Amino acid sequence: MRKTLGLLTLLLLAPLACAAGAPSLPTLKINASRTAVVGLSSGAYMAAQVQLAYPELFPNAAIVAGGPFGCAGGKLDMALGSCMKGVPAPDVGALVAGATSRSASGDIGALKNLAHGRVYLLHGKDDALVAPAVAEAGVQFYRQLRDATPALKGMQVHEDGGRAFAHNLPVAGKGDDCGKSVAPYLGHCGFDAAGEIFAQMFGKPAHAAGRAQGELRAFDQDALRPGGADAFLADTGYVYLPPACLAGKPCGLVVAFHGCKQNAAAVGKAFVEDAGFNRWADVYAVAVLYPQTRASFAPLNPQACWDWWGYSGADYDSRQGVQLRWVVNAVRALGLPAGR
Repeated sequence: MRKTLGLLTLLLLAPLACAAGAPSLPTLKINASRTAVVGLSSGAYMAAQVQLAYPELFPNAAIVAGGPFGCAGGKLDMALGSCMKGVPAPDVGALVAGATSRSASGDIGALKNLAHGRVYLLHGKDDALVAPAVAEAGVQFYRQLRDATPALKGMQVHEDGGRAFAHNLPVAGKGDDCGKSVAPYLGHCGFDAAGEIFAQMFGKPAHAAGRAQGELRAFDQDALRPGGADAFLADTGYVYLPPACLAGKPCGLVVAFHGCKQNAAAVGKAFVEDAGFNRWADVYAVAVLYPQTRASFAPLNPQACWDWWGYSGADYDSRQGVQLRWVVNAVRALGLPAGR
């Protein structure tokens, strides 16, 4: 009996011991003026949510194959219809008015913090999953938000929607998957989207990117739960540290959100190693944080998407959203100051 109880105790304590020994995020010298959020598909919607909820931390965003902020309105049927297929078309004017009102109430951040922001919106002409019309609505959302807000006249909005690729993130090599949407959703299109994203966010590079020379590290995501709340993320996330960051020099920060079915549990390290961000991170001296979701059936999220329709709660796209607060905990742990 004692042996049985002892074995049960060991089995119960083993997960706790593993969690306690998991690595934490390193503390870096983050330059708060060089930050951006980047995302593909559900990650694109997530990037927009982080930017609008916390513009004082992330005035810059690259949106790949995503639509306008607030599109789903907390409804899965709206997400699957209007916000993916474009039927009915997203009401951009109403979404802009909603964002303006939510900013005034403090539900999301102060829009004035986007005054010098850069927004790059990339989408493929052959995308059959998120219709080009939805991506165009995302472009119009930012343009109308800028035009309706006097403080945002300096915000740069750049659309890149004329390229022929499907629902994926284009990468530099060429292959037969550019026109397909297949795992790991990195289309070999001969277009280095990561390089263009970095140039749009931080300016022209000093030199071309080579092979990544920094370190890709795993870290404990559970340690960053906001108030202990479940953010519906995987146990482990990843962070890429370029040589400059490893040497203790000031560096920028990009948070890169994968798409549905593109998390590490589904595609291994394909996104965190092969999307192209790491080698450009070396050139720009920018750390790259790769948070990871987890698939679940309660709440219903079998494809491990980021929450852009409300599975984590009604406040999912606000400053109180549990995944957004997790992101804030993570970037502060990395050394990003609380405000600008």
